[in-house]
Amino acid sequence: MKLSSSKEFGALIKKVRKQQVLTQIDLANACSVSTGFIIDLEKGKASCELDKSLNVAAMLGIRFEAHEPPKINEQE
Repeated sequence: MKLSSSKEFGALIKKVRKQQVLTQIDLANACSVSTGFIIDLEKGKASCELDKSLNVAAMLGIRFEAHEPPKINEQE
């Protein structure tokens, strides 16, 4: 799955949380964040902290891969 916005990321978090039958409170407690943070994350708030967001995703079993872009040949 390719994500291109914080809204898509939030929707994924919400979908997986619901599939695992977790409430926002359950997830917040498991990740040591506030329920408000989970609410904002699921709504796609762009300013959510990256470390916390990735921790929430990892807690749900969501994995991410990053790929470097191909190198551009430098002109001589």
